[in-house]
Amino acid sequence: MSISTAIQTAIDALIRPFEGYHRRLSDGGCAAYPDPATKADPWTIGYGTTGPSITPSTQWTHDQALAALRAEATQKAMGVLKLSPMLATEPDRRIAALISFTYNCGLRNYRISTLRRRVNQRDWPEAAREIMKWNKAAGRVMAGLTRRRAAEAVFLN
Repeated sequence: MSISTAIQTAIDALIRPFEGYHRRLSDGGCAAYPDPATKADPWTIGYGTTGPSITPSTQWTHDQALAALRAEATQKAMGVLKLSPMLATEPDRRIAALISFTYNCGLRNYRISTLRRRVNQRDWPEAAREIMKWNKAAGRVMAGLTRRRAAEAVFLN
């Protein structure tokens, strides 16, 4: 297992393709946009970055968006390994799937999930089934989340 490889795999294969780079400005930077499911909070910028400092008027350069993506993916990787230390002996692709999942759904949701229990049991077929259940936002099934979860499920198996 190489955590740096897992992080880069998560970014390149799962996070960037599914998050996209949004509200691109003419200079290549980006502007904040409302959550697609709620049409309001949380405000998001770049590659899916949210937080209290992101407001409707926030604008970043592309370099700022990339730095935030990398920092958040690294933070999620450390959190996933803390919650599921047995992943240290698993293939990078499995860690990448869970980095992507937590980037999108949060470490708290992972911590309390049946998905985490299945991961910690190394029950990969059941973990893949569990991750597919996380395809809703604001109570509605979202096609993009269904596609993302399917891609993460492939990485878990």
